[in-house]
Amino acid sequence: MLAHPTLDKLNSMGLAGMAKAFGELVANGEAEHLSHAEWLGLLLEREWSSRYDRKLAARLRFAKLRHQATPEDVDYRSERGLDRALFMKLMGGDWIGAHDNVAICGPSGVGKSWLACALGHKACRDDRSVLYQRVPRLFAQLALARGDGRYARLQRTLGHVQLLILDDWGLEPLNEQARHDLLEILEDRYGRRSTIVTSQLPVSAWHGVIGDPTYADAILDRLIHNAHRIDLSGESLRRNLPRKA
Repeated sequence: MLAHPTLDKLNSMGLAGMAKAFGELVANGEAEHLSHAEWLGLLLEREWSSRYDRKLAARLRFAKLRHQATPEDVDYRSERGLDRALFMKLMGGDWIGAHDNVAICGPSGVGKSWLACALGHKACRDDRSVLYQRVPRLFAQLALARGDGRYARLQRTLGHVQLLILDDWGLEPLNEQARHDLLEILEDRYGRRSTIVTSQLPVSAWHGVIGDPTYADAILDRLIHNAHRIDLSGESLRRNLPRKA
């Protein structure tokens, strides 16, 4: 068998996963015990897996998730009021396809950001575009972008990504420019994309954070009326983390 020419051709065609599997089969002598159909099936499976892994890695790099949270590592045992049935349903991702939102509220340290990133990670696995942003830093980035000409491009990114995670919402009241920026983002996304918002404040207090009643009504109408709500409680989970020496 002309192993080397075959490997060269597979690599030149961009079939790196298939080439690697081919080389391993030949080296281990397993090829003699496989039918042609089994050979092809194994090579195609390895190529598919290789492409999926590369695409997932690219999705995660773009997402810039704050935590390396995965669905398998979600803690349902801690007493924080997490509805397991609801969260498992959200992991399915149908709400993203329906362009719904998610609001995760609760005191500091109960895992709001971690849960949001777990949902983001699952969306990346499902081949959806995800972007994580801390709200205070986002408004600062938008202010800078307005000055150096990147504002329109950044707004397009925020508007078009399939799942936008807005973390630490409500830490400080919004000024006039921040209200305008947030409304523009949510207007672009409403009915087309999905958004996760995490906050230490209950949803009932968000109107006051926005400030202007007209803007507040418009923003919350686009954000909350189709949102799945996760209300957490309890003590900070950080207290259970081991202290560094």
